[in-house]
Amino acid sequence: MRILVTGITGFAGGHLAEALLAHGDHRVVGVSRGGEWSQAWRHLADRVQLFPADVSQRDSIDEILRSVEPEQIYHLAGYPHVGRSFQEADAAWQGNLAATRNLYDAVARWGGKTRLLFVGSGLVYGGSNTGERGCTENDLLKPDNPYAASKAAADLMSYQYVCAPGLDIVRARPFNHIGPRQSPQFAVPNFARQLVAIERGQQPPILETGNLQTRRDLTDVRDMVASYLLLMERGRNGEAYNVGSGQSSSIQSVLERLIELSGIAVETRQKTSLLRAQDAAVLRADSSKLRRETGWKPRFSLDHTLKDILDYWRQQS
Repeated sequence: MRILVTGITGFAGGHLAEALLAHGDHRVVGVSRGGEWSQAWRHLADRVQLFPADVSQRDSIDEILRSVEPEQIYHLAGYPHVGRSFQEADAAWQGNLAATRNLYDAVARWGGKTRLLFVGSGLVYGGSNTGERGCTENDLLKPDNPYAASKAAADLMSYQYVCAPGLDIVRARPFNHIGPRQSPQFAVPNFARQLVAIERGQQPPILETGNLQTRRDLTDVRDMVASYLLLMERGRNGEAYNVGSGQSSSIQSVLERLIELSGIAVETRQKTSLLRAQDAAVLRADSSKLRRETGWKPRFSLDHTLKDILDYWRQQS
């Protein structure tokens, strides 16, 4: 199988590349704006061909498509920062909407038969779900920040490209995913990195946080990419699928569990610069459609994931 992955050098992209290589004798080709592997994914360099290309720039991947002739395309590339998207709205719309449109137009120009998985976001539902019921694929999209709005627009556009010009696209709406090798720009790995620094005496026993009152549906990134493989194989053309554990945990409780797992005593302090201008109180996925149609179910417990994240940061010099 010839497989193209956009955004392959990112957090989920690297884990997806590992999963693809472990599940068959595939030719995996990646596209990345920088065209280089970070230290976390350096081990993939000998097994994955990497093309430097900015998918948000028109005509940037035409030659790659003609050269690779992919049978499957996983589209993970995009602007990743929810909080910063208020200050960088143009970058969010360019990275999420324009890049997706450029990819689809390039596939249409190429004319080859390929199946695409568009990886969007569960944040497209916004703060519309504050009760115990998880968001379903039939809920209204109410994005409340530039990141989510650009993802929602790309999601809807994906359906349009299924209708005309008739591309084969499955839409994934992943909720929050965490795991080893995630950037400390995000809350959970940032907590783990600080805890390890405190363990080593590199910072005082004071852990800085943002808003701890929000509740999030947290899934291990390895379970998340497993759902992508199943959706590529079994997802229905044009359909959207939520991906999440179905359980919501407060960020406060996640931090408390990380501290308990670390075995050290710390003081927590909220830092104003880490607070977001808009933050949905509760996000929880109803992933029953995904489970029913693909057989997906999470393998990693939250404790398992948190232990792996701590261990990852302990292994860093």
